[in-house]
Amino acid sequence: MIAVLKHELKSYFHSLTAYVFGAFLLAFVGIGAMLYNIQAAVSNFEYVLNFGSLVFVVIVPILTMRVIAEERKQKTDQLLYSLPITTTQVVFGKYLALLVLYLIPLLIISIYPLVFAQFGDVYLLTSYGSILAFFIMGAALIAVGVFISSLTDNQGLAAGIGIAVILLNYYSVSLSEYVSSTAIGSVVALIVLILVLGAVIRYLTKNGNLAYWICFALIAATAIAYFIDSSAFEGLLPDIMTKLSLFERFTVFVNGVFDMTAIVYYLSVIAFFLFLSVQSLEKRRYN
Repeated sequence: MIAVLKHELKSYFHSLTAYVFGAFLLAFVGIGAMLYNIQAAVSNFEYVLNFGSLVFVVIVPILTMRVIAEERKQKTDQLLYSLPITTTQVVFGKYLALLVLYLIPLLIISIYPLVFAQFGDVYLLTSYGSILAFFIMGAALIAVGVFISSLTDNQGLAAGIGIAVILLNYYSVSLSEYVSSTAIGSVVALIVLILVLGAVIRYLTKNGNLAYWICFALIAATAIAYFIDSSAFEGLLPDIMTKLSLFERFTVFVNGVFDMTAIVYYLSVIAFFLFLSVQSLEKRRYN
């Protein structure tokens, strides 16, 4: 795993990837600091991070689009399979390299509250709590990007899907106001999500029967629950869209509350999508 980590870091810093990523993040946060902390004379640095979170829509897909897709395109992933390490170690090595890349500009950003504190009252505890949450949220989005990259050998396609997924997650709370809140609308949406889950399971396992039976069982359970108590499904779809939003949970930290449930949620997203990435590579290895 350490060898994979070193190799990835070397490739990032020998190309423009690390520098473009760091420059984008620092520039976006710098613009936010200028607008909020300097021009508007607001002492809350966490507002800057809330503004800067929009940059993830662009920089995360660009950073992660090649992490596995490029290996598959150039067929160098076959060399990884021949190494005396597991697929899990390969994925974790690549993921840790991305976290190091993300952490470097974030360490520079961490100096900003101390600088602003020299010229006014800055809520350092809230600021650094928000920076920690900002890091973990970014780590969760990077894990999502790694999984998307593992599904294709086309970097452009991986970046496009990543931008769409993160953008949808960013605006999911706003979009939840326009979706159906009726019970039947929630049931239809759940069935669509179950079918998507089945498609992912079929792709990862190449086992159509397993995917079909899982979909059948989940759809049957949904139908039974609907007929038993349909009122439980009212407003369920907007609630799900709000609960799944990574960005919405970050606003809790911006408001000065250190929410451990949000941290657990971010860590769960990281573990889930890294697990899916490992399974995606394992499927290719055995094929």
